[in-house]
Amino acid sequence: MSFKLHLFNFALSLLVGLPVAHAAEEYPPLPTWKCTTSGGCVQQNTFVVLDQDSKFARGAPGSRTVADYAAMGVSTSGNALTMYHYVKTSSGLNNATPRLYLLGADGKYVLMNLLNQELSVDVDTSTLPCGENGAFYLSEMAADGSGGSGGSGAGSGKGYCDAQCQGFCCNEMDILESNSMATAMTPHPCKGNTCDKGGCGYNPYASGQRNYWGPGKTVDTSKPFTVITQFAANGGRLAQITRKYIQNGRQIGNGGTISTCGNEGTTGGMTGMGQALGRGMVLAMSIWNDAAQNMVWLDSGNNGPCASGQGSPSNIQSQHPDTHVVFSNIRWGDIGSTTKA
Repeated sequence: MSFKLHLFNFALSLLVGLPVAHAAEEYPPLPTWKCTTSGGCVQQNTFVVLDQDSKFARGAPGSRTVADYAAMGVSTSGNALTMYHYVKTSSGLNNATPRLYLLGADGKYVLMNLLNQELSVDVDTSTLPCGENGAFYLSEMAADGSGGSGGSGAGSGKGYCDAQCQGFCCNEMDILESNSMATAMTPHPCKGNTCDKGGCGYNPYASGQRNYWGPGKTVDTSKPFTVITQFAANGGRLAQITRKYIQNGRQIGNGGTISTCGNEGTTGGMTGMGQALGRGMVLAMSIWNDAAQNMVWLDSGNNGPCASGQGSPSNIQSQHPDTHVVFSNIRWGDIGSTTKA
């Protein structure tokens, strides 16, 4: 009887497009591509896994269902991941704030070795208002999810770390922190437990490009676009981080370049960031807002066009309860190999 029920559930999941159980947990599939200049792009059998601390998921880490992911505002379709900040329930809105990691078919986090490589992703930030942050970034987490509290287990969403020392301290590379009005890319190198928490970011608006990012601007955030981040090395050392965009089949330059980052003796600087990229880092994706600072460091004052108080969580929840971000078509590999434009 139990075998028949299992077979029925398996068939039903295929019919309705739901992810099939991988190990004990139903990880939403998110195919990605690894690329080379000589061999093109090869599809990878990858998934996403919720962070262990996902408050509206009823299942325990490692045994969560499709319903648990939905309760956290998470769904996948083809190569696209959609994350909603707020989830509607019969009693109102749940402040889901999901965070996920890229998981391999072996049950371990995918380590992206990106020194002298590039990473590209298609992004839709059109519903992210002032104060919201759709984050696509790298963390030097262990592949097996060890090092944090609660033991190891990538399959349970364990082992998170970042340069703010949440979980524990580790190198962090913020590929894209953004909403429809502002964006930043920021390396946060660490040397031991000493991290560059402020980072060495590039924000087009803060750099004087006031018409570069936003609805109807050079990068038109009312429509999807592709983000390409290149980590060029010289003599095995990270020399430069460069940002490019593609939209409507056209490459957009002047997205920013970072060639220095703080004190190498204190936090590791560009050398330390490059070493972490060479060892391999884990892709993390999240959507969140900021009750403490209203995300002014990203999109207000000298950093963006948003007015004071506009990005408060209460304002976002009341006026933009449908806010969400879509990341899709994730590719990494040799510089110049992940896109065609």
